[in-house]
Amino acid sequence: MHLHCYSWTGIGDDRRREAERRPPLPPADPGPFLASLLPPMRTCDWLLKPARRIDASPAGVDEAMAWLAERYRAAEPSFLHPEDEARIGLDFRLDLVRESLRAGVDVQWGIWLHAGRFVSCAVVCCSPNRDADYRCPAT
Repeated sequence: MHLHCYSWTGIGDDRRREAERRPPLPPADPGPFLASLLPPMRTCDWLLKPARRIDASPAGVDEAMAWLAERYRAAEPSFLHPEDEARIGLDFRLDLVRESLRAGVDVQWGIWLHAGRFVSCAVVCCSPNRDADYRCPAT
């Protein structure tokens, strides 16, 4: 197994465009899903997106955790509810990430930001992924 990291920041209400966030069933046109910058509904479906959407391919769990922590800290000044995030805490989040990724479980963080914006960060287990039998997008 290896890992791929993905992120999206945009207008939170845009996530309501679910047709762009769900891969089509064959023989439907995959264009809207593949072309959309929105995060998919299911975390594993990031693997269906073009390889250029991969932000990082960490060498292991620790590197993936560092990538997530970096994204979290970059967004922190814009958190809509910083007091709620402080109650959870980055350390607690990262402990859960370590546990999840070591068990082969994808990780998805989503946090509301000021001005109706939303940040979504995902670390997806690849080859294999426990939720879908997708090929690696980087190959």
